[in-house]
Amino acid sequence: MAEEKTKSLDLGCGLRPKNFFNADLVYGIDNREDVNERVHRADLILEPIPFTDGFFDFVTAHDFLEHIPRLLYAPTRKTPFVDLMNEIWRVLKPGGRFLSQTPAFPQPAAFTDPTHVNIITDQTFPVYFCGPLWAKPYGFNGGFEMIHQQWNGPHLVSILGRPRIIAPETSLQPTAF
Repeated sequence: MAEEKTKSLDLGCGLRPKNFFNADLVYGIDNREDVNERVHRADLILEPIPFTDGFFDFVTAHDFLEHIPRLLYAPTRKTPFVDLMNEIWRVLKPGGRFLSQTPAFPQPAAFTDPTHVNIITDQTFPVYFCGPLWAKPYGFNGGFEMIHQQWNGPHLVSILGRPRIIAPETSLQPTAF
């Protein structure tokens, strides 16, 4: 039986998707008009990732998430960053990995570019999309685990995993006597 090829998706990739995880097949998404056969066109602020559920082993976002607004009225209230995190969760296979590398607070690079509208901190992923899941009230449906996080110059590099098995939520109701 042939081994299934690993697949990676690079968000905001331009014309050349990056392959940080050395996947066998690499796809990209960008909002450019001049995309090619390896890069799909989508505006991820307003549109879903154009792939089926559980399609990718890896999703990467290098210098991209800082351009995704946290709040938008178009014409109704939307949360594009939370929506994108849901989409990343959706297209990752159980056991898949998400890598984000973005300029982050308190580094000046997080604020210098006027198109940086989403300021990430070293607590954004662990608190909102892993651990306590503070993003749930805003519509986040997943539950990543923090694999690794470190600084690389002005960039915060975060690797999140989609667990293979989701533990059922336990009830904190008192037991009847």
